[in-house]
Amino acid sequence: MRQRLPFSLALTYAFRELRGGLKGFRIFIACLFLGVAAIAAVGSISAAIEQGLRNDGQNLLGGDIALNLVHKKATDAQLNWLKDKSKVSLVREMRTMGKQNRDGGKRTLIELRAVDQVYPLYGDVITEPTLPLHQALAKTDQGWGTVIAPNLMRKLSLQVGDQIIIGNGKYQIRAALVKEPDLSTRAFTYGPTVMVSGESLEGTGLIQPGSLVRYDYRLALPQNTDLKAFQENLTTTFPEAGWRIRSSEKAAPRISQFIDVLDMYLTLIGLAALLVGGVGIGNAVKSFMDSKVGVVATLKCLGAPSRLIFQIYLAQILVLTFFGTLAGLAAGALAPYLAAEFAQGVLGWEIAANLYIEPLALAASFGFLTAFTFSIWSLSKAGKTSPARLFRDLTSPITGRPTFKAMGALSISAVLLALTAIAFANNPKIAGFFIAGTILTFIIYNLVGLCVTKLTKLLPRATHPALRTAVANLHRPGAPTTSVILSMGLGLTVLVIVALLEGNVRQAVTQSLPEEAPGFYFIDIQPNQVEEFEKLVNATEGVSELRRVPMMRGRITAVNGTPPSELKIPPEIQWVFRSDRGLTWSAEMPRNTNIVAGEWWPEDYDGKPLVSLDQAVAKGLNLSLGDSLTINLLGRPIDVEIANLRKIEWGGLEINFVMVFSPGLMSRAPQTHIATVKAAPEIEDNLEIAVTDTFANVSSIRVKEALQAATDLLSHVAIALSVIASVALLAGTLVLGGAVAAGHKRRVYDSIILKVLGASRRSLAATFFLEFGMLGLISALVATVIGSTASWAITVYILKLEFSLITEVVLLTPAIALIATLICGYAGTWSALRQRPASLLRNE
Repeated sequence: MRQRLPFSLALTYAFRELRGGLKGFRIFIACLFLGVAAIAAVGSISAAIEQGLRNDGQNLLGGDIALNLVHKKATDAQLNWLKDKSKVSLVREMRTMGKQNRDGGKRTLIELRAVDQVYPLYGDVITEPTLPLHQALAKTDQGWGTVIAPNLMRKLSLQVGDQIIIGNGKYQIRAALVKEPDLSTRAFTYGPTVMVSGESLEGTGLIQPGSLVRYDYRLALPQNTDLKAFQENLTTTFPEAGWRIRSSEKAAPRISQFIDVLDMYLTLIGLAALLVGGVGIGNAVKSFMDSKVGVVATLKCLGAPSRLIFQIYLAQILVLTFFGTLAGLAAGALAPYLAAEFAQGVLGWEIAANLYIEPLALAASFGFLTAFTFSIWSLSKAGKTSPARLFRDLTSPITGRPTFKAMGALSISAVLLALTAIAFANNPKIAGFFIAGTILTFIIYNLVGLCVTKLTKLLPRATHPALRTAVANLHRPGAPTTSVILSMGLGLTVLVIVALLEGNVRQAVTQSLPEEAPGFYFIDIQPNQVEEFEKLVNATEGVSELRRVPMMRGRITAVNGTPPSELKIPPEIQWVFRSDRGLTWSAEMPRNTNIVAGEWWPEDYDGKPLVSLDQAVAKGLNLSLGDSLTINLLGRPIDVEIANLRKIEWGGLEINFVMVFSPGLMSRAPQTHIATVKAAPEIEDNLEIAVTDTFANVSSIRVKEALQAATDLLSHVAIALSVIASVALLAGTLVLGGAVAAGHKRRVYDSIILKVLGASRRSLAATFFLEFGMLGLISALVATVIGSTASWAITVYILKLEFSLITEVVLLTPAIALIATLICGYAGTWSALRQRPASLLRNE
């Protein structure tokens, strides 16, 4: 029995070879570095943001506990209970108009915040010039004071000392509002902040029955209070309060959810970049092993067993993987520190720049598993090739089949890679689809490469020599056809997916809006103002349409008697249950209503409360006609029966509600009205001035401005997606360079033989350009099809948006592919074209 050689011998040979430098492994290390760095950076930044939210939870929330009510204040009993156990601060918030103090002056929508004497409980309000907040807001001989956001000053051409009109009140601007400690946790805002004293709010005339006012009660609790136990006690004591409760431990749940989702998608794209790099790793290992044909043949002739050869080169791969991964981890670990410098002004709080072990360990696991998975095939084949085959042709690649053990190790490594991606994902289902899609994509590209190789053999011989040679190069033995198509195609596929996703989401927000979308939303119209409001708007020349509906606020507190906390609510409809929702009632069926089940009630209906429900919500909750919902309306629980289901098209920006109620009880509840107006662009300013000057409590929301705010937010997300997608494309380009380099020795040999036979450098260059041009176009076409299909599936089935094939992406992808393959192909063949025949033929 042959004695098994110690692994230390393999290490000795491995380190001796590594002393010769990293030639042949530069692309290996670069691909590994890019993928590991991308995953480590995304995970570290996400962890830093989450830790920053936890560290600054009290300041961000404005208290240890925050209670949010809409339309109504806490009752005396509730307030006394809260004050008995904590220090309480009340902040009232509402959207209204801020105006210059002159007739016809500029005006805009603002977020008005009326604070009490103890605000803020935590954190600091920073103003310019620096003033104690309550001194800045106090009433003096010049009236009540205010501090306003700097961008509002610029927008309304105001400065410190000027007056701003809010409702029926006039406020003197005492300072610019530089920082609010609790700004980041507030919901999406439509306008800049104006902060005033709570004592002054009644004088504005803005507080009317049904006005959309948010009452935020912030609680400062004694130290070491168990926040979870306090919340449970609060809920048990006031089960029907209807307030939304948040704690400083989760000060910004929506931000956390957004970060989790963004982290998942960016991590998956980073993993895609690493897998693209995995192809480069495989190409680099294959190229390196092909260059070691003579060394392997010599070792085998001297009696080295296949196991020793495998161990020698596996040791080298593991050492290089260690250093490539280490470099990627170092870059990823630095990412939170760089992000902290960039993001503080954007986020409004400090992210906790630190060293986060978990995301780094995950990135390292991905790095080692990817390197091993894509290296094992070529390593195993080297040891199984006979010495005679190796010496027969030193320019030929190593052939043969991997051992059974190697195939087993490869399978285990690939499964571990997939399971790791799924196990550590925030959404394992999406991660599972990603893995399945990746496997399918690899199979498709390999099949495309095989088909190109087979089909080019069947093509008739071209008359042009360069074209004939280029086509022959696609199917000759050892041709890099499959490697190039796979390498370039994977990187382009990721780029197409991200570009189409970003484009479709942006289009959903802006470009896909109907041409006849309303220009204004007017909110907080009081019932006694409706007639005069409609008369004023309809009398304005240039107004083409006015739609008005009553509106109140309420929340679903039970579904068929079961509270939401006990229901399994799908993620796509959880927003319906998060807080109070806008509700309306209507006797007649609204226009453009698409009833999919049931019937609308008669116009003179006055029986038990009925509701028309959004079909998507009903489907998510498995509800049908006749089921019941319990609605908390201004503190009163009301049971309603589902009379019909509607399919709602939210993209038209018309007035739509998840729930529309029958007349009767709902029509007698306190309410305001909301209206949309379509008007010629040239009269919009005059119409806004006329309405808001006549009705001080009515606010206008310009659709274009609201969409611009959403588009700005989307732009920040798009930057992150584009950066990671660029990493994937860069990895694909490196892989392409590796695929070209893998056949470099054969290309030199071919060039010299053709030169001896009379071929010019120009004709050889034309041959190589045609060869790589065809490969680039094939890669681009396949990448466009696969990327478009994947993007369609994500857009339609996950994002629930309409999909359109963006022409720019479809045209740009082949251009990028063609340029990249030609550049890499030319760079890889330039030295081959410069080789003189004498030096090689003399050695032969």
